[in-house]
Amino acid sequence: MTHGYDSGRLNLPFTGICTFAKKPYVEDWGSLDADAAILGAPFDAGTQWRAGARFGPRSVREASTLFSFGHDGAYDHEDDATYLGSDVTIVDMGDADIIHTDTIRSHANIEKGVRAALDAGALPVVIGGDHSVNIPCIEAFEGQDPFHILQIDAHLDFVDVRHGVTRGHGNPMRRAAEKGYVTGLTQVGIRNVSSTAREGYEAARSMGSDIISVRQARDMGIQALAKRIPMGERLYVTIDIDAFCPSIAPGTGTPSHGGFLYYEVLELLQAVANQNEIVGIDLVEVAPDYDPTGSTSILAAQLLMNFLGFIFHARKMY
Repeated sequence: MTHGYDSGRLNLPFTGICTFAKKPYVEDWGSLDADAAILGAPFDAGTQWRAGARFGPRSVREASTLFSFGHDGAYDHEDDATYLGSDVTIVDMGDADIIHTDTIRSHANIEKGVRAALDAGALPVVIGGDHSVNIPCIEAFEGQDPFHILQIDAHLDFVDVRHGVTRGHGNPMRRAAEKGYVTGLTQVGIRNVSSTAREGYEAARSMGSDIISVRQARDMGIQALAKRIPMGERLYVTIDIDAFCPSIAPGTGTPSHGGFLYYEVLELLQAVANQNEIVGIDLVEVAPDYDPTGSTSILAAQLLMNFLGFIFHARKMY
């Protein structure tokens, strides 16, 4: 194996420019050539309480440099596997252009970025931003083959219209369920006092959602939970960082106690990477100013790095 150490430059995590995992920056979206493409979506005008997720992409990128020591991949002794070696190409597309106060144009710019990744045959990985950025992410798949959605989140996000708002961070799963190419949703981690009323839960179930709380997920176990997701289907994964307990992820706008711990989500992601074709990812609602330790951003970066490793390792196996 070759390592960055052999090149004569150490290039430690705290040096250089903070692209995701120190991967190459590609400004020209028409020239993308990669297995996965990272897109920042620093939009948080869809929030209903604490804003600040607009700084999520920048913070998660900075945190991701912690895992970029120049090794040829990342060896996991438990799995006896090396993930994200030189055979996996990841690039950073930078950020979609955000127009302040303009949800429609900002979302259109996010959709454009995701479409560029898809057109290039790359796995789109979007870092939000609030959860409304999932709406243009899903809209970018218009004309693609159908897929199921796995949502890992504390909140249902299935509001139809609230005071005329249809594209806020409480609406994305409702907008997704309306798409003919979305075959269904598995919503995991939903708990406690919710921003969605009872009729929202009823509407979600009537439109094909399987809703599972943290306690229900723990009772059934991760492998049984993974089997609730249609085996072999194309799968889009949307992760709200508030799915995690705020004791380990306080840096978010709407924290909800009683959430998942790291390995619970990691093992679910590994399971679905092995049983489903992952077609897109977004990770949202990291608001770093509420976490001076930086641990929320590190959690987000570590989760994405591991998930990407699982996805491309699984692709090599089949």
